[in-house]
Amino acid sequence: MALTLHGTVSDNTVALDRKTATPLIINGDMQIAQRGTSTSSITLGNYRTLDRFYINNGGIGSFTNIQSTDVPTGQGFASSFKLDCDTSDSPTGTEWLSMVYRTEAQDLRPLKFNTSSAEEFTISFWVKSSKTGTYTLAINNNDSTRGISQTYTINSANTWEKKVLSFAGDTAGAIANDNGIGLILYWVLSAGADRKSSPLQTSWGAYDSTAFVDSSQVNLGDSTSNDWYITGVQLEVGSFDANSIPPFQFEDRGTSLMRCMRYTQCFGGNNNKETFCSGGCNTTTIQTMLIEHKTEMRTTPSVSVSALNDFQVVVPSGFTTAATAITLATDNSGPTASTITTNTTSQAASQVGRYCNLRCVDVTNGKLTLSAEL
Repeated sequence: MALTLHGTVSDNTVALDRKTATPLIINGDMQIAQRGTSTSSITLGNYRTLDRFYINNGGIGSFTNIQSTDVPTGQGFASSFKLDCDTSDSPTGTEWLSMVYRTEAQDLRPLKFNTSSAEEFTISFWVKSSKTGTYTLAINNNDSTRGISQTYTINSANTWEKKVLSFAGDTAGAIANDNGIGLILYWVLSAGADRKSSPLQTSWGAYDSTAFVDSSQVNLGDSTSNDWYITGVQLEVGSFDANSIPPFQFEDRGTSLMRCMRYTQCFGGNNNKETFCSGGCNTTTIQTMLIEHKTEMRTTPSVSVSALNDFQVVVPSGFTTAATAITLATDNSGPTASTITTNTTSQAASQVGRYCNLRCVDVTNGKLTLSAEL
């Protein structure tokens, strides 16, 4: 049977060159932000706004992370990840600032690591910043504790530039076939001297914290005028340059959202008094309710709420009270559904054994979040 190709020769060449059916980077076009579109006062710790990407601030100033509509012209993108410096600082010691993406290990089987056939891979992205100079993209294999880094340069201030970085496959470092962390990608934005005291590790080897960042790495935190944007993040199996890299593989919003929900699911808000789980009253102060997940999650999730007074326990007889605690019942929870226990102030004994549900009453900010993040 003859194979009929549609489109131009170059179009079909690109299609055949791509070795994965779906993007290895989820939400690379920054369109999904379940938790919210802005997080301010990012200081010490990890902070998540856009799905799958997060900021790791190891002690450098203060930043705001925003889902921005500033995007490269004519590329099809509608959103970008923006980081804005609010409080300037100079890094010391092991302090550092980075945007991080963690891959799920079993998704990386096409890379064939720890074999003689280990594949080269390429990471491409669009980036823009008011701070020009040298930046580092560092990669750590969480399973084998091995690393590799490369630099890229922002040449013109406040101008979208496309960067394409190819990396060798690792013939000596395995990536587990499981739902744990595989490769961790760090877009370094600032680093203290202890992170860059040795020559940059540009080939695979045992992770060296002193060779993780280039000695010329800029400090995005040295001025409150600094900002940094990124979108169009893709990881392709194979070695490509700016001319041969396959075009960004857009996914429809529904598909991208469902893939993000493997790691995070948010309930509540949505501009209405949403009721999203139900169960029964165990005692006058304790209720047990079931949340059916919107899709199977990576593992049994943890539960958190924006604020307890954003939620009410409601019994059909008319009893309504604010929750005083919402916790996960880990023995009855898993990837497909979560059982939560809510606590309320004392209610009438007649409510015991009755049906009840949990309702979000803050229609703007109230959220219950299930997290199975890597």
